[in-house]
Amino acid sequence: MSNRDLEIIERRVCYQGFYRLESLRLSHRLFGGGMSPPIVREVIEKSDVAAVLLYDPARDEVVMIEQFRVGARSDPRGPWLIEVVAGLIETGETPEDVARREAIEEAGCTVSELLPISTFYTSPAKTSQRIHLFLGRTDSAGAGGIHGLAEEGEDIRVLCLPAEEALALVEQGRADSAWPLIALLWFAGHRERTRQLWLGTAASPAG
Repeated sequence: MSNRDLEIIERRVCYQGFYRLESLRLSHRLFGGGMSPPIVREVIEKSDVAAVLLYDPARDEVVMIEQFRVGARSDPRGPWLIEVVAGLIETGETPEDVARREAIEEAGCTVSELLPISTFYTSPAKTSQRIHLFLGRTDSAGAGGIHGLAEEGEDIRVLCLPAEEALALVEQGRADSAWPLIALLWFAGHRERTRQLWLGTAASPAG
């Protein structure tokens, strides 16, 4: 099936703020043949996102961030989540542009190389937003402190972790939002290959 098997009957904007909430009345082709009766679906719309897990192959260290997330406000551990650097892709920007910019704004890190990990929908049942996820090469020396843009209400703490400690976040359940979880699971299987690629020689344990 394709987009031709979908008919948008009516589109209504319910709310326009940082996000846009739309109500769609639509009909789509059924697997058994014919079209569905009209159904109503609400969707939350915002531009796509670029996200990057920062990695220093020489030190074998991962740079992540911790910040307040309102969606986790009822979490028993509190609404501060360990995440990867990320930002919205504006008109005229590439995902790579945004990954590099956000690494500086949110973590004070410069990205010298990028490897694509995956592009995926965040939650396709309610939004068309897609994530462009990367591994970014950086120098983690001196990484840390508080970052973010005051005008955007950002209060971001930078965490510089040995790679093994970062990977342990998955088993500990502390990497519990989608983007860092996907990034770390990918990194677990590609860590040594990436070190060899970026260091130009067979990687040896950091020390």
